[in-house]
Amino acid sequence: MNKRLHNTIWGTVAWIAGIVFVFPVIWMVLTSFKQEQAAASNPPSWTFTPTLHQYAQVFDRNITPFLLNSLMASIFSTLLVILLATPAAYALSIRPVAKWTDSLFFFISTKMMPAVAALLPIYLLAKHLGMLDNVWTMVILYTSMNLPLAVWMMRSFLLEVPREVLEAGEVDGASLPTSIRKIIMPIVSPGLAATALICFIFAWNEFFLAVNLTATNAGTAPIFLVGFISSEGLFLARLCAAATLVSLPVLIAGWVAQNKLVRGLSMGAVK
Repeated sequence: MNKRLHNTIWGTVAWIAGIVFVFPVIWMVLTSFKQEQAAASNPPSWTFTPTLHQYAQVFDRNITPFLLNSLMASIFSTLLVILLATPAAYALSIRPVAKWTDSLFFFISTKMMPAVAALLPIYLLAKHLGMLDNVWTMVILYTSMNLPLAVWMMRSFLLEVPREVLEAGEVDGASLPTSIRKIIMPIVSPGLAATALICFIFAWNEFFLAVNLTATNAGTAPIFLVGFISSEGLFLARLCAAATLVSLPVLIAGWVAQNKLVRGLSMGAVK
């Protein structure tokens, strides 16, 4: 009885915490189906007639190019991060290079600089190369932004690979590419999925660099959302509709990869 009561109490606490964290998202989705008058009412109106008018207004403002730019920048930068971080993490874990601790500190030290401190030289370099308002500039920047975190995460996952399995593969004549492809990757695939999803989310949500380095051609989804805050006022219902559409790719990616995400983030937690 005590154990059942204990589980019930903690289960209730978990549900309450989950509802508290998810409530802003639920409120955003509900507000997106309201008219502007109902969305701006104070106190908030709980009963309303649902409408798709706000979504129609969002698509009339041509949100598609912004979503495509964010999708392209996020996917390509995530792929580059995984391709670069995996061999780097391999060299820092399974086959550690000399002074690997210094290398790890160098990677993480790049995250200590405030983004605003690096903005001016990045802007001048992009302008000199003619790459302002270019989606490939954002791909490069997002890759460099997420690479240190990915290296640290992938290293922690690779440390969980049993050395006995690798030694057995070497005895059977497996080359390094074969060991990576057929032994290491299947074992760390949950961690790989978790790393990729986190990098994708960080790239998708990035705003500071995008707002300063893009304009009409390479504007990303977060830039599109700012357009609803104007001198005419805040179009709350329309902003919530646009924010719901912008959130969908990340929510879908998280839902698809949820099993591997949970396994990846808990690798090494239980021996």
